Amino acid sequence: MRHPLLPLACAVSLVLAQIAGAAEPASKAEVERYARQLMEKAYPADGPGAAILVARGDEVLYRGARGRASIELGVPLDADQVFRMGSITKQMAAAGLLTLVEQGRLSLEDPLSKFLPDYPGGGNVSVRMLLNHTSGIKSYTGIPGVMEGPIMQDRTTAQMIETFKDLKPDFAPGQGYAYNNSGYVLVGAVIEKASGQPWHAYLKQALFGPLGMRHTGYGLENTGVIAGMVQGYTGEPGHPAKAGYLSMTQPHAAGALVTTVDDLLRWNRALHEGKVLKDATYRQMITPVGKATAAGYGFGIQSLTLRGQPMLEHGGGIHGFATRLLYLQGSDITVVVLQNTDNPVEGEEPGDVSRRLAAFTLGEPFPEPIAVAVEPARLQSALGTYRGGPEQAFTLRLVDGEPVLQEGERRHAVMPIGVDDFVYAHRLTRFRIERDAAGRAVAMRYFRMGDGEGERVPRTGDPPSP
Repeated sequence: MRHPLLPLACAVSLVLAQIAGAAEPASKAEVERYARQLMEKAYPADGPGAAILVARGDEVLYRGARGRASIELGVPLDADQVFRMGSITKQMAAAGLLTLVEQGRLSLEDPLSKFLPDYPGGGNVSVRMLLNHTSGIKSYTGIPGVMEGPIMQDRTTAQMIETFKDLKPDFAPGQGYAYNNSGYVLVGAVIEKASGQPWHAYLKQALFGPLGMRHTGYGLENTGVIAGMVQGYTGEPGHPAKAGYLSMTQPHAAGALVTTVDDLLRWNRALHEGKVLKDATYRQMITPVGKATAAGYGFGIQSLTLRGQPMLEHGGGIHGFATRLLYLQGSDITVVVLQNTDNPVEGEEPGDVSRRLAAFTLGEPFPEPIAVAVEPARLQSALGTYRGGPEQAFTLRLVDGEPVLQEGERRHAVMPIGVDDFVYAHRLTRFRIERDAAGRAVAMRYFRMGDGEGERVPRTGDPPSP
């Protein structure tokens, strides 16, 4: 484990957790039992499902699968099978680029124009900004209409860049943070210019081959026919349909790799044990800086906490698949969740499933919520709109007498578990109403994954009519 290399905030969290006295970690038998129960609850035996792996260090505590790799053919899922990993690809693309930095072929402060001289404004965008989503470049997946047709077209790296290079930036380079798939297409382009190889060929040579990741690679290798590849699904839970087609040239270095649970364990062990990058480079990869600090985003890795322990993770969502790779630094716990549906049941998304598994393995499981009765007047006074910014608004209201929280276009049933505490009915996410001295609701403390200090979101108005 790399405890001496943790970011300062994470190191402090780890020390505090150790001072407080760590909980007794779950045994292998306990993890196996819990994981099987969780999978039986989360995934139907005859529908899309998941392959899951839980490990402590090199010891695999649970490895299994449930559901169908092909519903049409009745083929069961197996933990040996291959899944699209989606945006976990970013982590490997970032590490691949960093190996080129270590070789002296480029610098994190190099301008994009060094590699793409004709890119508009490329002289003001650094390689570092591409890696941590602070470039301001418009993300091509957010362009209206792209997902309805253009996403199906085969494109070269240069053709991909043409689709977004002339669009107005979201903000000046380095002056904001916005998760950005275009940035990682450009990461791929930089790898190609610096290495002289296609981005995925370089990753295979520099990373996957040496690490023995035999089932990890580009989603178009062998003309797209990949041994052991499972079918991806979409549609409402209980009514699956084959996922829509996309050309795997399009996700590029932002999301075009495929993998297995075993290969992702190999990756986690290698990356976090110093077998991929030098110590100083690794610290840069996992340490958020500048405008990416609030989001906890390093280079292809998000730095968060779980049950007071430092956690490094990244997820992925791509046609037919949803994924998560999680690592608890202090306890050396890896959790891999690979699902073959892009529309999992609420509360059974890879993020929720992986956190539940990691917390249980750590010995600090999330408690099962128990509903409590709340005085109607108290509940009524909490209703209203809570806004943290132009794109962050929550409205707590009653629908048929029951509390719901509207977040954008999504409406979540919520359950009171205390006088002013609520939890999403099917997820770890919870929130607490904060009141002033007169008892008026003035803010919401929002815990997106049910953990940590939460985010304070001020109340800005009463709820609209249902």
